Amino acid sequence: MYQCCIFDLDGTIINTIKSLTHTINLTLKTFGYPPIDEAHTKKFVGNGYEKFVERAFLYSGGKELVDRENVLEQYNLNFLEQCQYQIMPYDGIPELLELLKTKGIKIGILTNKDHNRAVECVEKVYGKGVFDQILGEGNGLKLKPDPSGVYLIAKQLSVPISDCLYFGDTNTDMETGKNAGVDTVGVTWGFRTKEELCAYHPKYIISHPSEIREVFE
Repeated sequence: MYQCCIFDLDGTIINTIKSLTHTINLTLKTFGYPPIDEAHTKKFVGNGYEKFVERAFLYSGGKELVDRENVLEQYNLNFLEQCQYQIMPYDGIPELLELLKTKGIKIGILTNKDHNRAVECVEKVYGKGVFDQILGEGNGLKLKPDPSGVYLIAKQLSVPISDCLYFGDTNTDMETGKNAGVDTVGVTWGFRTKEELCAYHPKYIISHPSEIREVFE
């Protein structure tokens, strides 16, 4: 029986696609580049904000980030103001979290999103104190798919790593679970395709949170 569920954030428990697209487009506009659409945002995110910004600028016509530090600083300034722009929970996630809590199962979040912005988004959508642990970029941990964050959450919540279940919507998440040696759940309502997730052979593939409830009931 799983004692802890660890969730990715963007594309897994919170729909942040409009926030991310809005933020990167404000940044692109500042430096004279055309906007990207939500479909490309879904492709470009997942490995931290620096990679996201680099991919977006290259796609929009920039051969390289010539003014890298200024571009990243501008993105962070924009994101500070726009990280909660039109964010919302995915259907069925609040009910799943409630079930897990009633069963006494610890719940955590591991994200490559900036830690402070992650906390802000989670508290706006779900309120304070719902999750037992939130870890984002800036805690001195390596970004996913490095498994360090999974290990740390398990340790902090006093749960054996073998009793953890990791949920995510991208190849990065599936690699994270595999690298940590934990069972994974690929969710298809997020930013990437079912085919991408299946390539990593997760323990479960679900198209709605209700499909995993039977594991805990």
